[in-house]
This record gives sequence, C-alpha cells and structure tokens, in this order.
Amino acid sequence: METISWNDFEKVDLRAGTILEVTDFPEARKPAYKLKVDFGPHGILQSSAQITRYYTREELPGRQILGVINFPKKQIANFMSEFLVTGLADENGDIVLTTIDKPVPNGSKLI
Repeated sequence: METISWNDFEKVDLRAGTILEVTDFPEARKPAYKLKVDFGPHGILQSSAQITRYYTREELPGRQILGVINFPKKQIANFMSEFLVTGLADENGDIVLTTIDKPVPNGSKLI
C-alpha cells in the first residue's frame, strides 16, 4: 500500500449527511438503492448504493452516513451519482454502511 501525505488525505472531502429518501434502483446491474442525502450547507445530493443485503428502504431514512462529496459526478445506468457512499465489505462482499454513532450537524467534515 502506498503511503499518502496529510495533504493528500485533506483532499478527500468526507462529510456527514442524513439520508432523506431511499428508492429502488432496478436499472442497476447489482441490487442497489438510490439515496437522497442532506449534507447541510453542501446541499441535498443523490447517489446509489449496493446496500440491499443488510438494509431495507424503510430503515434508512434518518440515518447519518459518511459520503465523499468532492468526486466528479458519475453516471450509473440512467442515474447521475453526485457523491460516494462509504461502506465496508463483509466476508461475502456485501456492503455495510459507514455510519455515525452520535448525531452531528449535516455537512460536518471527517477530521
């Protein structure tokens, strides 16, 4: 693994956001949801996430997650992703969300 500098790390804009809305994404190649997330002063952004193994649509709204908000937009099927949802793969490759265990203001930067 390559070592990075502190300056390299600071370029990655990881922010807290609250999931507002979750919809199915049947056009995705792998099972996924479309998410709308409130990043406070950075706005409401949308992304997709392959998190259907561990999460239902109904349990996700209101949950705070970490997202990378300074990647370029990316087209996924017929959908434009505006940020990267962060998570960790389990032993089967299924994604577990990176979540926040105490409430913080939306838009808070990971430091």
